[in-house]
Amino acid sequence: MAAVYTKKTRHIDKVLEDARSATAHGGQLIVEVLAREFGLWEKLRACPLLDPRKDKSRGFSPEAIVAQIVFSFCSGGVSLSDAGRLGGDKALGELLGMDRWAEETTIGEWLRGQNEAGLRELWGIAREFVGWVIERAKPGRVRRGGELEVFFDDTQIEVSGKYFEGVGVNYEGARAYSWQTLWVGPFLAEAEWGPGNREVSASLGSLLESTASLWEEDAKAGKARFYADSGSSAGKYLNLLDERGWNWSVSYNKWTDVLERLAGEMGEDQWSEPQEATGRNGEPILEQYGWVRHLPGQDCQRAQTFAVVRFKNRDGGDLMWRYAWVVGGGSGQKSRLHEPEAAREVFAAHRLKGAKEQGFHQLLGDMDLHHPPCLSNLANEVYYAIGALSFNLLMAVKVLYLADDQQGWTVRSIIRFWLTVPVKISSHAHRRKARIFVPKATLRWWRLFIQEHYPKRKPGRPPKDPPLVEPTAG
Repeated sequence: MAAVYTKKTRHIDKVLEDARSATAHGGQLIVEVLAREFGLWEKLRACPLLDPRKDKSRGFSPEAIVAQIVFSFCSGGVSLSDAGRLGGDKALGELLGMDRWAEETTIGEWLRGQNEAGLRELWGIAREFVGWVIERAKPGRVRRGGELEVFFDDTQIEVSGKYFEGVGVNYEGARAYSWQTLWVGPFLAEAEWGPGNREVSASLGSLLESTASLWEEDAKAGKARFYADSGSSAGKYLNLLDERGWNWSVSYNKWTDVLERLAGEMGEDQWSEPQEATGRNGEPILEQYGWVRHLPGQDCQRAQTFAVVRFKNRDGGDLMWRYAWVVGGGSGQKSRLHEPEAAREVFAAHRLKGAKEQGFHQLLGDMDLHHPPCLSNLANEVYYAIGALSFNLLMAVKVLYLADDQQGWTVRSIIRFWLTVPVKISSHAHRRKARIFVPKATLRWWRLFIQEHYPKRKPGRPPKDPPLVEPTAG
C-alpha cells in the first residue's frame, strides 16, 4: 500500500545540559590514531625550526599548534577563528590529549613566526606521510590500472586588499597568489607558493625533484603516469617529463599552426575510422584520431609525439575540421605509433586528469582554502601546507579504513558522515571513559577499530595512555 510522507511537528520535551563532558567531534579519534601511528606529533616536536618561541619552557609547542589547526580542518573548520573556537570544546581536548587549546591570536603569531626552512621541513613530513600511506593502502585505492598517477597543477588564490605580501596581478587583472602543486595518487605531496603573475609551471622542476622518492621507482618500472594541462607544454617542461620511463601526457593548445598544417597533410589511411561522439557543448560530432611528430620550439631537445583528434559537426554545420592535441610519451605508446586507434586511448587516458582536478577542487572548496587568513606571505604558505596535511589525513582515513563503496566520498562527506559522532566523557574509580554514540550501521566497524587501536586496559591505576573508548549504538 502506497504511503505519503510529510514534514511533521514533533512534541518532544527539551532538556538543556552542560556540554563540558560531551563533544560532537568524536570521530577525530580516527585522525588521532592515524597521526599517532605514523608518528606525526613526534616528528613535528623534533623540528626545532618550527618553534619560534624564545622561552621553550612556556607556551604552545609546534605539534600542539599544528594539531589544533589539523583537528580544526578535519572537523569542518575553515579559518583561524574556527581553530581558536576549539577552546570551547573541553571534551574534545581531553579526548585528543590537548590539555589546552591556543587562542586565534596565538595561532596567528605562530604562523607569522615561521621561516622558509621550517616550511620545507613541514612539507618533508607531509611527503613522508604520503609515502607511508601508499605503502599500506590497497593498490587499487592509490593506483589506477596498476599505475601511480602524478599530477601537476597551478591555481590562482585571489585576494582583496592592498596589504597582502607577495601577491601579483594575474592575467585576469586580479591580485592573487599562485599555488603550484604536485599530486601523487590522491595525495598532495608538495607545493610552492608565489605571486599570481609568475609562469604557470615555474615550480614543475623543483616539485618533481623534491617528490621523486614517491614516484621514481614506479616510473622506472613503467608503472607511473604523469598528467598536466597546457601550462606545462613549453619545450623546457617537456624535457623535464621525457625519458623518465613513465607514461605522460600534457594538453597542448599553444603554437598549433604547424601541427594543423601537418595534420591537414595526413592521408585518410593515417586516421582512425570516423566515429560519432558528443562535443563539449553536447552537440553531435564526428571524430577521427591519428599521430603527428613535431619539434615544438628550439628549446625542446627532440621531436615529440602528438596524439591528435579532428572533429566536426555531424549535421554538416562545419566546413572545416577542428583539432585538439595531447603531447606525451611512454614505453607503451612508442610501440603503437603506427596505430591511429591508439591515439584515441591517449586522449581517453588524459581525460582522467579531470579526476585529479576534482581532488584539487575538494581541497580548495571543502576546506575553504580560497581565502588566505594572513597578510604575511610565508604565514599563508605555512597555513596552506597544514591544510594540505589535513587533506592528506582525511584521504588516508578513506583509503586505509573505509569500505570499497565509500572510496568515492568527498572530504566533506567523510567529515559529515563519518567523523561527526557524539562522545560523552565520564569518570569512575580513577578511570576516564569515553562513550561514542555511533549509527548502528557502523557499530561493528567502530568495535573492531577500538579493539585494534585501543586495547583493553589491565586492572589497576590507569597509565597515561589515550583513554579507553567504547562505541555505543545511537
